[in-house]
Amino acid sequence: MDAPDLYNPCEKKKKNEEIIQIPASTEMGHTKDRYPNDVNASKAIPKSELTSHDETSVFSADTPQIVINKVPMRTILTPNSDGEEPGDFEAAQVLPEIFISNRAYTNDERVALFCDQMIRNCSAEDAGEAISSYITEQLAHKRSLIAVWKPHPNVLFVNCDIGDMSLPGVLVNVNFIPCEGKTPPLLVSVSVAEPFSCNTATLSREFFEEVLREHDYSVPILDVYPIKGLGTDVDNIAESLEHVRFFYDFLWRDWDDEEECDEYAGLIEKRIQLYYDIQDGIIPGPIIERYYKTLVAYQSKRLELTMFQTNIRGEALPSEAVECWKKYYEMLMLCGILKFWEDLRLRSHGPFCPRIYKRRKGRRTSGKTVTHIVAQMMTKDMIKSFSEDVLMRQHDNLSAALDSCYSGDTVVVFPGDYHTAALASLTDDITIKGEGVRKDVQIHSAPSYDHFVASKASQLMLMNLTLVQHGTCGGIVVVESGQTTLENCLLKCEGTGVCVLTGASLVMKNCEISGAQGAGVELCPGSYAELHHNEIHHCSNQLAKDTKGSQGGINLKVLPLPQLKLSNNYIHDNNGYGLTILVPDNLYKASNEDLEKKANGNKNETDHLSKALQELSLEITTNRLESNTKGAIGLQHKM
Repeated sequence: MDAPDLYNPCEKKKKNEEIIQIPASTEMGHTKDRYPNDVNASKAIPKSELTSHDETSVFSADTPQIVINKVPMRTILTPNSDGEEPGDFEAAQVLPEIFISNRAYTNDERVALFCDQMIRNCSAEDAGEAISSYITEQLAHKRSLIAVWKPHPNVLFVNCDIGDMSLPGVLVNVNFIPCEGKTPPLLVSVSVAEPFSCNTATLSREFFEEVLREHDYSVPILDVYPIKGLGTDVDNIAESLEHVRFFYDFLWRDWDDEEECDEYAGLIEKRIQLYYDIQDGIIPGPIIERYYKTLVAYQSKRLELTMFQTNIRGEALPSEAVECWKKYYEMLMLCGILKFWEDLRLRSHGPFCPRIYKRRKGRRTSGKTVTHIVAQMMTKDMIKSFSEDVLMRQHDNLSAALDSCYSGDTVVVFPGDYHTAALASLTDDITIKGEGVRKDVQIHSAPSYDHFVASKASQLMLMNLTLVQHGTCGGIVVVESGQTTLENCLLKCEGTGVCVLTGASLVMKNCEISGAQGAGVELCPGSYAELHHNEIHHCSNQLAKDTKGSQGGINLKVLPLPQLKLSNNYIHDNNGYGLTILVPDNLYKASNEDLEKKANGNKNETDHLSKALQELSLEITTNRLESNTKGAIGLQHKM
């Protein structure tokens, strides 16, 4: 049976020998151990050294190559059955306090640190080397210090269920040895410090000495935690090590160096956003739980495949090869789900972010409609403009007004700053309008929801409002079904812009959109939109390093074709085209004759664009598309 052309997750080459890589165990929330070649958790074993008595498996070409497990054997000192110690050993002192930084880093600070300072323009495969270079730079002016060594329990205990066991620690002297190469793990030389200090009473000095001898007194630097109070230089080193641990605990993934990634820094930027979305509660709790369950399932399946391969003796039998591939594909499937979930756009609009909408109320049984007045302070002058027969209710917050609405009601919002989560689940046909100048009526998003405004109403109207998005990673306005009308609104985005899903429609007049991470307006296949007298600028800022995927001011996804009417809009200073038409690669296939004419500049691309504009339901009149980085209108062959 021939092996499919898939990546080998753990196959490395070094000094002309094939190396079998053995990972350490992982924990929920940590997608990869901190050391890609961790000598504490495993040893890299050349295949030429494997013999029949090794606890290993011999792989055939017909089985997917993952990992094997080999743990150094040793005896641990434990009390005997009478509760007495097995012998005299030195009583350990209490460990001194280690340095822990109390600085809280923001999303932007993390992005600057990891993407601009550590990773820069390197690929995923070279990330380990970049991280090692960063550590080496931090150690340039310090040769030794005192620290706590915390090896993973798998290094110390054999055939032991680790569970929630805390990391054992021992006080050590650390000497930074020069490194010939910069491939992780970066090693340092350590020796047990005086006085002997340990946080586990049953582990003796002799036990730690035995472990260190097995590893030539060299341990990964990320297992070392400098103690507090040794000066600013040591504190800076300790904080740098915290950054690197954060990278491997939360940003690195098992599959990163197994696939090509042109913009790895951009991928890390996405994962930093994901980390903060989880920490800040932007992503709902059930969705976080679902993500972690998938992550644990992936890690379990990877370990299950490892153990299955370990038990294969000699040439794999056909049944063993089939079972091996089955487990391998199951692991790949879970890996793919995690990748989809981590994608910002899929998290915003895909199947991984279900929202529970409140039930549509419809009209009141009396048939009457109510005007809800939202004001922090109510005065008689505020209601002078309303007719005498209008039924009114006053609310001091917008959420209460929206919760009281039935179809046909109107919500009038007077000047002030308002915060609400109720806009994320609109189902009834209502009108929400600001009173006075739109910039004075500011509504701020609630970070506990992915989207700021999300509508399934048949007819929803937002007028004369300023929507200010904070933290929500999804759309500032998402039309999931029905029709939404935006009139004279100012949309200040931090996440994605306005998104119209399949079958939904949008009418937008005299509005301004800026700051969106994706396109200012995105039309999904089979949607409908009319945009008149709007200004869309400084959008498609998400992952600015990735200029290839810039979506510009307006992004149309075809098949089935969306419908768009544009008149008198000003679309400028966006990253990408002013209007991007996203088409499948195979929609316009170049003929041999076209390929021969390729030397004639961009004529083929121009012809394809002209054809796309003719086939799309587009009505474009008197619009200004200026200063967009890629030009006015263009195609993206991608889908």
